[in-house]
Amino acid sequence: MPAQPALACEDRAGEYGEGKKGKWGFGCVLTGADLPPFRVGLSLQDIPVLAQGKVRFVGEKVAAVATEDLDAAEEALSLIEVDYEELPAVFDPRKAIGPGAPLVHEELPSYKGFHRPPEMIPNVFAIQNWSAGDLSSGFEEADIVLEHTFCTQMTHQAYLEPHAAVVTLDGSDRIGVWASCKAPFRLKDQLAKQLNLSKDHIRVHIVAVGGDFGGKGSLMDIPICYQLAKATRRPVKMVMTYAEELTAGDPRHPSLVRLKSGVKKDGTLVAREAEVIFNSGAYAAFKPGEIPNLGGATHATGVYRIPNYAIRSYGVYTNSVPCGYYRAPGQPQVVFAVESHTDLIAKELGMDPLGLRLKNLLRDGDKLPGGRGVEKVRCRETLAAAVKKIGWGKTKAAQGIGRGIGVSFRHVGGSGEANAEVSVSPDGQVTILTAVPDTGTGTHTLLRQIAAEVLTIRPGDVWAKIGDTETFENDAAPGGSKITSMSGQAVLEAAKEMRERLRSTAASLLGCNASDVKLEKGRFLTAGGAKKALSFVEIARRAAEENGDLRVRKTFQMKSRSPVAAFVAQIAEVEVDRETGFLRVKRIVTAHDVGTVINPLTHQGQIEGGVIQGLGYATMEEVVTEGGKVVTVNLGDYRIPCIQDLPSLQTVLVEDPVGPGPFAAKQIGENGIVATAAAIANALDDAVGVRVSDLPLTAEKIYFALESSRPTA
Repeated sequence: MPAQPALACEDRAGEYGEGKKGKWGFGCVLTGADLPPFRVGLSLQDIPVLAQGKVRFVGEKVAAVATEDLDAAEEALSLIEVDYEELPAVFDPRKAIGPGAPLVHEELPSYKGFHRPPEMIPNVFAIQNWSAGDLSSGFEEADIVLEHTFCTQMTHQAYLEPHAAVVTLDGSDRIGVWASCKAPFRLKDQLAKQLNLSKDHIRVHIVAVGGDFGGKGSLMDIPICYQLAKATRRPVKMVMTYAEELTAGDPRHPSLVRLKSGVKKDGTLVAREAEVIFNSGAYAAFKPGEIPNLGGATHATGVYRIPNYAIRSYGVYTNSVPCGYYRAPGQPQVVFAVESHTDLIAKELGMDPLGLRLKNLLRDGDKLPGGRGVEKVRCRETLAAAVKKIGWGKTKAAQGIGRGIGVSFRHVGGSGEANAEVSVSPDGQVTILTAVPDTGTGTHTLLRQIAAEVLTIRPGDVWAKIGDTETFENDAAPGGSKITSMSGQAVLEAAKEMRERLRSTAASLLGCNASDVKLEKGRFLTAGGAKKALSFVEIARRAAEENGDLRVRKTFQMKSRSPVAAFVAQIAEVEVDRETGFLRVKRIVTAHDVGTVINPLTHQGQIEGGVIQGLGYATMEEVVTEGGKVVTVNLGDYRIPCIQDLPSLQTVLVEDPVGPGPFAAKQIGENGIVATAAAIANALDDAVGVRVSDLPLTAEKIYFALESSRPTA
């Protein structure tokens, strides 16, 4: 509920106002009134460090306490009194953009990072449009026009480690930061620009991040930590509880997706109009794009050739929890709508959903919304692999069992640069230096494998050394499935140059040209193998004697997205109890269009982890709010899949040695989650003939849909 707060704290001015020794130990209390009137954000700077004059959602931070132990901090917090003057609120994004809606941000046009949309609509901070062809002519050409609206819920990333940060200031006001943040270089830039600090005085130390899924890229509580450290001149540590994560984190956006499609009687799609509304909550600060909306809206045409389309996407403020990025931002919402809509079109035409899809799939050279072309399109082969594995079209074992399809694709996200260094010691020890955090995906293991492959040694013989923001000028952050394609390429290039240096040394010892030396299993030998082989250690020692430090540093620049996408086809098999509405997912087959798989174990982990998150998104997960207040404040109420919820997970890899990563690897991190909900919703309809158009697909919703479909007496 938005409100204007007035705060009071016992003994605040006398004991804690300037960071003094009080009855709870050394500490201080800060409110928005103690801080300069600035706002922070990854792109649009719209969120104050602590609320100033207005609280826009239940869970917004209004005061911060620092003491020497947790019990003292909690006691001090209990003495803070806040008097709120209740203001009009809006929680439904449709109402938020309507006439007379209360404004969540009256000062929006004055915010740094704000890009004025094509038209100013109340509570809309971003509008994006994509179009092609002639929409009116397309609908005139169509034999049938169908329109459906779909709704998705707010979900949390449910990572094991909550947001945490430590901030220190030394005697020269140099700032040290240790934080569960996947983007240390961006964090450093943001702190410098938005808190008016010198970049040279900020050092962000890279730590392992206990799960990310897109949610660990924001500033979160780090600016509060800094202000408390500045006030107390002491190191300050902040760790969010899970209740705080669920009420004030940066979850996946709820959405409303309206699709209107024109189709010919033979199933050819000729026109589509799409309206996508993302409910951003009270702030847009957690989204890093120049226009802080979600790119998933571009998937409103799906994997299909539609010559005439118009897509409009809105980022909308409401008085709800601020939302941010979560694995494939915006895409699961839109793909759920698109693939559900596709099945409804097939039903209207009396076509097999598979046949409708096959008729309209993308081909090489087709252009996507935004004008980007696609090459090496493998959606047909990927879908065929899933269909074969599940046995599509075969008789089902019993009534109440259904199968449903979901198809999608992902590109490597974004652009930027990645850095890596490969060094070899005189005793042959190979070390890679990187400044990329590992968010639990095995990033550092993968980078070691790439170096080992080039140098033909065992991955266990390569060490990984993790730098910080003083190691390189800049570096990419995990996200957008780009670490393999960026950091991996930097390691690949550095390792290749190191190999050539060592090959040159070996050539001088073997008495031949460098081009005649090959490296196999860590040994240097002539191409003909006529002379004795020299070990990796021998060559490393001699190269160090001749050239000194053996060290190669490389920067890889990704200036634009590769036109090669990675496709995924999922088919779910479900069983539905017609009496209770209970849905059990029995099996999910996932076919992935992959290039070279560098690490099969972590690659499969990404696939299955994504599918399981998609299962939760489809059937159970939801951050539930009542009057703007989150009521699912623990992992008992906010339910995620456990082992007993898991169906049989079957994976088919459709290999194709074309990809943007090292050794023609393709991205995998976000692919597994995007189509799962659609496949399950379509399987539900196939099983019992009812369509549930809003997630999650709970037994209650299914039961009432079944009741509504039963003939009346």
